[in-house]
Amino acid sequence: MALAQEIEIRLQKAYSPEYLEIIDESEMHRGHAGYQEGGESHWRVAISAGPFDGMTRIARHRAVHDAIGKDIIGRIHALAIEFR
Repeated sequence: MALAQEIEIRLQKAYSPEYLEIIDESEMHRGHAGYQEGGESHWRVAISAGPFDGMTRIARHRAVHDAIGKDIIGRIHALAIEFR
C-alpha cells in the first residue's frame, strides 16, 4: 500500500475529517537532506476536523503525529500540517 493511503486511512479513522488532502512534496526537495529517490520522504497534510477545535497548534500537531503513528513518522523525513 502506498504511504499516502496509509496516512489517509489512519487520519480518517482517528478524526473523520471534513477535509483531508495528503500531498507528496518529495520532488520539490530533490537534492536536499532526507530526499529519497521515488518520493515518499516529504509530505504535506491539510486537514479540517471537529476534534481539533479548541486545541492549541502544538496539541493539533501532536494529535496528527499520534494518529499517523510512530511507524510511519519514522519512515518520512518531513511532515507539514495545515489545519483548515
